[in-house]
Amino acid sequence: MTTAAASPPTGASVRDLPPNLFAIVMATGIVSLAANGAGLPAPAQALFVLNLFLYPLLWALLLLRCVRFGRHVLADLRDHARAPGFFTVVAGTGILGNQCVLLGGWAGGGLALWLAGLALWFGLTYTALPLLMEADRKPPPEHGVNGGWLLVVVATQSVCVLGCLTADGLGPAAVEPVLFTALAFWLVGGMLYVWLIALIFYRIVFLPLPPRELSPAYWVNMGAMAISTLAGVSLVRETGRLEQLARLLPFLHGVTLAFWATATWWIPLLLALGLWRHVRRRFPLTYDHGYWAAVFPLGMFTVCTQRLARDAGFGLSFLLPIPAVSVWVALAAWAATFVGLVWRLAVLLRRRRRAG
Repeated sequence: MTTAAASPPTGASVRDLPPNLFAIVMATGIVSLAANGAGLPAPAQALFVLNLFLYPLLWALLLLRCVRFGRHVLADLRDHARAPGFFTVVAGTGILGNQCVLLGGWAGGGLALWLAGLALWFGLTYTALPLLMEADRKPPPEHGVNGGWLLVVVATQSVCVLGCLTADGLGPAAVEPVLFTALAFWLVGGMLYVWLIALIFYRIVFLPLPPRELSPAYWVNMGAMAISTLAGVSLVRETGRLEQLARLLPFLHGVTLAFWATATWWIPLLLALGLWRHVRRRFPLTYDHGYWAAVFPLGMFTVCTQRLARDAGFGLSFLLPIPAVSVWVALAAWAATFVGLVWRLAVLLRRRRRAG
């Protein structure tokens, strides 16, 4: 993945911005929520404030790229390896909406972001996916399939999570339709994971996988299951307000636990693959915008485990020591990636000064 997202917003820098631009908003937002759930209000609020700055800034850069370099945006939308990255704007919108409600107490802001995320999801799903399906030339799996495809699942589940949180925002009459919409998105997200993970698993197990292609995006394999767990817990909490959810309660419990178990299963495997990439194959560990896609799953696993362990309906309070540890891992990963971003920006500025 390109590191152009870290560059100053001029000329070719804007042209080459990566589609997964909003991954930093996703990572910052979910680590903020993880810290809040762990009883760490200072880092939670600091990251919330940072996200309030990052979100409009990245929107300005994205819109500038669309206006000035529309052909490059369209080319990305037609690229099987890069197009799923655009779904970070949906997930980033949803995560910020959660922050607005849970950290800022801004129910109206959360509702507005849910409606925006819903519109963005429909716009991207029925624009990007048809473009890829209708393409005359398509890449082989080893070039077109990667963990970034699961950002489609993350975006879908983010609509479910925020929908459960803001169901009251449109008035009492809208609660049931909003919760039913959230349920539908949870089910769609689960099916999308099943379809996509089969292709991704085939790609990483049965086809050659050079170290350079084992990108941090594969951590979304775990992150997609973690946010699906969070969405399931959110729906279980709303069973008293929607009859269809009450009827599905055993199903919701079972599938949510299956999602959490799958997310947990991925962690040791992804760590082993990372060691193979950077230790055995000595692939350099340098800043890449794609690392934000690895920070997000760590924060999301922490949050989903916090909620799962604290929900009385699941009776899994013995899991609480896990997020008590993983929150520090998520904070450390965010800090390391942010330092890498600052360092990259400093290097680029020095180069431009010398060139000027």
